[in-house]
Amino acid sequence: MRHVIALDVGGTGMKAALAGADGTLLYEARRPTGRERGPEAVVATILDFAGELREIGHARFGAPAVAAGVAVPGIVDDTHGIAVYAANLGWRDVPLRALLSERLGGVPVALGHDVRTGGLAEGRIGAGRDADRFLFVPLGTGIAGAIGIEGRIEAGAHGSAGEIGHIVVRPGGPECGCGQRGCLETLASAAAVGRAWAAACADPEATAADAAKAVESGDGRALAVWRDAVDALADGLVTSLTLLDPDTLIIGGGLAEAGDTLFEPLREAVRARVTFQRLPLIVPAALGDAAGCLGAGLLAWDLLSTEVTS
Repeated sequence: MRHVIALDVGGTGMKAALAGADGTLLYEARRPTGRERGPEAVVATILDFAGELREIGHARFGAPAVAAGVAVPGIVDDTHGIAVYAANLGWRDVPLRALLSERLGGVPVALGHDVRTGGLAEGRIGAGRDADRFLFVPLGTGIAGAIGIEGRIEAGAHGSAGEIGHIVVRPGGPECGCGQRGCLETLASAAAVGRAWAAACADPEATAADAAKAVESGDGRALAVWRDAVDALADGLVTSLTLLDPDTLIIGGGLAEAGDTLFEPLREAVRARVTFQRLPLIVPAALGDAAGCLGAGLLAWDLLSTEVTS
């Protein structure tokens, strides 16, 4: 069976799959990114993981994968296959496409930004499939955005379009890995909410999911943490709406798993801040944490299609 390798590299974990031509995930696997071991070790882990997937595909389907797609965080030069910069992984100018192609026996490899790749999947088969213009914002270890325009995802002139997590919403606020202070992702990502709640409840193991549960139970400390995060998020989103004017705003990532605990105050906070801007639909992502893998598979099949027609 013809299949491709799909890899979604996150700040803390990697998700991978073998994907069929119809987009079905035929095999799925996960492992830690291991960023604490340094950027070179992360690259080695990615290559080893891809090699294992190639062998699994060969054993299960009688032939190795015909292509691969990989989604990574940070700034990505998808034209030249370079992972330019990732604050959460500490790498710069990694020729990941060439390294992966070599490890996989020379098959074509598509490299994409993790959020834009997830946005591609949400736009084609998820919550944005009926929207001409959408903004996909996953709230996970960090925050970024995918700008959907008539079936494609805008990468920008230098591969950094949509990095809304680095909009400064609280000047002088917490230090960000990018070097600024008060970036949106230091205040409203799932990781940031987890840190804030851990400090507030004096439990170093507490997470954003724990904070959401405490909000639902009416805990005053959790309500304060949640309100601060929602206010910061709304400020960043309204800046994005002002610039991009999408008709649909898709919120995903770990924090979105809180459901109405997040969406009800967020919709109200955004509504309170808009003036002349048109208020978009604000909806949860449809594909969950499979979006990155699904999108990476789409990138790989798109690459093969382009090669056939060129």
